[in-house]
Amino acid sequence: MNQSTQDSWWLATLGRTVVWARLRELDAGTAEVFDSDGATLPYDSVDTARAALMDAEFVEYDGLDEDDALARGFSLAEVAPPRGGDDAALRALMVQSLGGRA
Repeated sequence: MNQSTQDSWWLATLGRTVVWARLRELDAGTAEVFDSDGATLPYDSVDTARAALMDAEFVEYDGLDEDDALARGFSLAEVAPPRGGDDAALRALMVQSLGGRA
């Protein structure tokens, strides 16, 4: 099994729906993206994985400020990366519907 070195959370928005993806940087210099369908997609490098996420209009959660969030239709107070005991539990939390307008 690959050892992870660092996880980062990414999100995309569709109206008032937030779709999450987890980018996992591995010791070997490769990366995996766990997506909202529950699939783990392998990449040959972290840069390739980041580019794929950006091409799909995802942004890194840790890089967002409140103005960025509001431009996407939500407040940072409304969202947080999903937490689950394992990937199977996490899968159900990867798409988040938000309430009223931000």
